[in-house]
Amino acid sequence: MTTAPHPAVERADLLIDLKRYEEARELLARRLAEDPEDIRAWVKLARSHLGAEKDGARALEATEQALALDSGDIGALTMHAHALRAAGRFPETEGVVREVIRLAPDHWHGYALLADWLWRIALVRSGQANGGEARREDILPALRESGELVREAIRLAPEEVYAYEVAQLIADMAGDRATAEQMDEAILRLDPQHEYALARWTGKAASAPGVNATRAATLYADGLASAPDSTPMRQGLDQASYRLLRGIRWLALLCLGLAAAGVDLFATDGQAQRELPLPLGQRLWDLVPMAVVWGLGALLRYRRLRAGVRVNLRALVRRRTWPRVVLAQAAWVMLCALLITQIPWTERTVPQVLFWAALLTTVATMWFDRRKGV
Repeated sequence: MTTAPHPAVERADLLIDLKRYEEARELLARRLAEDPEDIRAWVKLARSHLGAEKDGARALEATEQALALDSGDIGALTMHAHALRAAGRFPETEGVVREVIRLAPDHWHGYALLADWLWRIALVRSGQANGGEARREDILPALRESGELVREAIRLAPEEVYAYEVAQLIADMAGDRATAEQMDEAILRLDPQHEYALARWTGKAASAPGVNATRAATLYADGLASAPDSTPMRQGLDQASYRLLRGIRWLALLCLGLAAAGVDLFATDGQAQRELPLPLGQRLWDLVPMAVVWGLGALLRYRRLRAGVRVNLRALVRRRTWPRVVLAQAAWVMLCALLITQIPWTERTVPQVLFWAALLTTVATMWFDRRKGV
């Protein structure tokens, strides 16, 4: 029969959850001074040492004290395995976790933990045996056994997210994309706000063929609404936002082309070029298609974007250099287009120079800066 933890141990456990490790250790020290045979207090003390500072040596001391009191205590054995890993003795954890499974064959966590660690231990051993270079063939048997172990964990506890997390990672390491995606779907059914599964699903949807920048930005914004601290999704939103900004240059180049056409900048066979200077009415009329391009292509699209995407666009321009470069290039191209159409030129030499200056300086960087916004 399991004895309920002492109230002081329960309070220390809550303090550890709040990452107030020093307070938890002080409370546990007082409890162990009263009763040095309180196994749960020793286990929680080890857990407190495995917090932010990861003091594996002290955690090992605490778990060894607990196991000296009861070598078959499942909680103490499990924490001992974590302490061994933190102390740099990762391969030794395999035997400890297998002992956990032997003592508690009907409990899911031991299977999931061994599945999570077994292939990693094989990776470490392979690296040690081959001068620091791990070989894939050395970890394949461990991956297969890990797959069997995690399936048993899922059978025993089909509602536990950790088991599916391990299964997804194992499938991904084995190159089984279909199973990895199924595990992500299972994780999201149990935890719709799961940061990493949501980031993977969103990234897959956003990078699918035919998904434009607007749709990709919307997908990432929706994902961040559920997991606002997700770094991969923030990076994905930045990349999609940068793609949107890069599209502005195409609008500017379209306006440049309209400007060239408006003044018959280049001669074509069989057609006489317009006489220069163009009348004021014609020059003003050349502004109309440019206004339509920007009104429909930029302003209307911007207003239809999700609020989070609009905010990120502005933030991206403040935070990054290349988005500002893109906007400056679009402004430069538009300036040249306006100069070409609005000044009453009497010959086409200068407008042609402006045209090529705007076109070449922009096109020259469009491939190079493709991924510079992230």
